[in-house]
Amino acid sequence: MVVYGLSTGDQTIRILILPGDGIGPEITRATRRALDALNTQHKLGLELSEEAIGLAALASAGTTLPDAVMKRAREADGVILGPVSTVDYPPPDKGGRNPSAEIRKQLDLYANVRPSRTRAGVPATAKEMDLVVVRENTEGFYADRNMYSGSGEFQPTADVAIAMRKISVDGCERIATAAFELAQRRRQLVTMVHKGNVLKVSDGLFRRAVLKVAERFPQVKLDEMLVDAMAAMLIRKPATYDVIVTTNMYGDILSDEAAELAGGLGLAPALNAGDTHAVAQAVHGSAPDIAARGIANPTALMLSAAMLLDWLGARRKRSDLLKAAVHLTKAVDSVLADASAHTPDLGGSATTDQFGESVARVVAQVQPG
Repeated sequence: MVVYGLSTGDQTIRILILPGDGIGPEITRATRRALDALNTQHKLGLELSEEAIGLAALASAGTTLPDAVMKRAREADGVILGPVSTVDYPPPDKGGRNPSAEIRKQLDLYANVRPSRTRAGVPATAKEMDLVVVRENTEGFYADRNMYSGSGEFQPTADVAIAMRKISVDGCERIATAAFELAQRRRQLVTMVHKGNVLKVSDGLFRRAVLKVAERFPQVKLDEMLVDAMAAMLIRKPATYDVIVTTNMYGDILSDEAAELAGGLGLAPALNAGDTHAVAQAVHGSAPDIAARGIANPTALMLSAAMLLDWLGARRKRSDLLKAAVHLTKAVDSVLADASAHTPDLGGSATTDQFGESVARVVAQVQPG
């Protein structure tokens, strides 16, 4: 494994923050405040820096993802990526590159890890839930990432549109491995989700690959379920599931459903991870309708940042980073447990900055053992 930005005796961890569009600058500011407090408390050696992407970069550099920023993302130890408003971007030949898709593709971030759990003090549809959707992130039906060159969908005539689905043995085996490795740290249960009764070739390949990987993890129980049944069972028995592994589009949909059951997308963190790079990125979008109003909930991005610290700690064998990840998560949970600290999406009146200040204050005051 290649280790970036960490030489012998050097404990510096370089984190690149890309605020993005819409509410991105507000929630990244709140997240950075919490990370600064965490860095001081644990003496982590975090070196935080920012670069513009999205509409701000388009205005200043003529592209939504400058090559220099992509280079810095590749060189960083980790990236915190704010939401982007791709619907407002010009065509690619006019500078409208999708930063999220480009970074995932160029850094080969094949695992999109999306946890959802109920939290004290947060209104939720599910009474109890603590699961993680491990979603394949580089192929499937998603046309912006499933081809080496060109798009995975095309229109041969005015009346016909065709979308290509790419499923590979390598892609399936590595996402399955990521899911089983995660399950070993949790409740040792993996649920494989597919639609193999209809998509017999592509989902059949996915199923066989997961079964092959499962043989290497005999201590982890493997179940399987069709995707439509899984969508129903998430509502009926959400507490039943631990780690759900699936292909790109199924995982995107099921993880949004799980997030809503747990209280909403404003609480939904995610980590895009590969073998040598990882990017913290909240599941939700840029919410331009509430941008610059100071009411966005930064919880999802804060928890995503905690996931990034956990990923770095596990790979660098640094217990301080692992403890800091737990500390940040517990601090967010502590603030969420207090209804007076809730942002408007949770029925409160706190601002984005106030929520961030509350989390930073808890981090600075209490250090879990």
